[in-house]
Amino acid sequence: MSELKVTDHNTYRLLQKHLDRQAVGFPATRSGAEIRFLKRMFTPEEAGLALHLSYRPSALQTIIMTASGEYEEERALKLLNSMSMKGAIGFKEKENEDYWFVIPMVIGMFEAQDGCPTADFLKDAGEYMGTLAYGKSILATDPPQMRTIPINVSISPEHNVATYDQVSLLIESSEGPFVVLPCICRESRAIQGEVCEVTSRTETCFGMGSMAAMVLRRGHGREVSREEALSILQQNQDDGLVLQPSNAQHAEFICSCCGCCCGMLKMQKMLPHPIDFWVTSFQAEINRDACIGCGLCVKRCQVDAVVLEGSPTKAVIGRTRCIGCGLCIPTCPTDAIHLIPREQETIPPMNEEELNDRIMLNKKGTMGRFLMFLKIILRMRK
Repeated sequence: MSELKVTDHNTYRLLQKHLDRQAVGFPATRSGAEIRFLKRMFTPEEAGLALHLSYRPSALQTIIMTASGEYEEERALKLLNSMSMKGAIGFKEKENEDYWFVIPMVIGMFEAQDGCPTADFLKDAGEYMGTLAYGKSILATDPPQMRTIPINVSISPEHNVATYDQVSLLIESSEGPFVVLPCICRESRAIQGEVCEVTSRTETCFGMGSMAAMVLRRGHGREVSREEALSILQQNQDDGLVLQPSNAQHAEFICSCCGCCCGMLKMQKMLPHPIDFWVTSFQAEINRDACIGCGLCVKRCQVDAVVLEGSPTKAVIGRTRCIGCGLCIPTCPTDAIHLIPREQETIPPMNEEELNDRIMLNKKGTMGRFLMFLKIILRMRK
């Protein structure tokens, strides 16, 4: 890329501030990593047009009006398509009309590489996502963008589990299409020469509905039938991957995650009370009389929520760490583990747009993020 003019740099700073005012946020850093990332994702002209988008989808004529006629229709459409095709902004079709919207870093521009990131992209993205400012912004997202749901075999009939907590019903209730993608977190580790400790498979993440349509429009992913989607998800559960759909009753994606590759789960393991920042309807409980201390549940857990303690040795589940994925249940030789509902039921928003509206409503300012971070620090010292 040629050297940017000062005016172009100002456009990227304006875009950073604009994205930071959206639901999830896009904070500035001392290192300028956020500007380097934006320069990779947007040309200066694209960045200028993106200033007139919000997290709420807008039609072409609305965008042109918001930009006060700065862009002719043909030019605006070309720029919008360019940005959406490389995963810099989102796209969806509603009632035969096209809509565009800005998307956050995560879950958004990072995942929009559709599992095929370049080494240069990962370098710039990693530098930004590794900053303290970005970490605080993600943790301050309320409610979180994802939720954890239990694997099918861990659910008992008496649970009376809601549709949005059952992966098979999420797939069956979706109108489609369905697309399976390589996990970008696992692909990222592979580029760095590291191997996933849980599975050798890469095609494990799903898009559904409008998100799947957006991925297929970019010519990425692999379209699958409803039946194949269910089959692959069953393999994911058998391998020991945590199911994390978008935090909506009508989910548009389902990630299948491991503790060694997934950025969200790795962050979870670093926190003293991670359940404070997680959405799940269940937690695991152990029958100590039935437990034989074999340790299989410790190996199966992807978030370090289970330890072996005492004499005789028994498994103990940390209530502030367990995210209710249910992975520990099918491998227990004595059926000593089962899921119990959390005391406080969390009903997710209806769809992605309602989720973003709720996040925006609960958006924390600088002081709110500082107090949240201070609480984490104080708990780490205990």
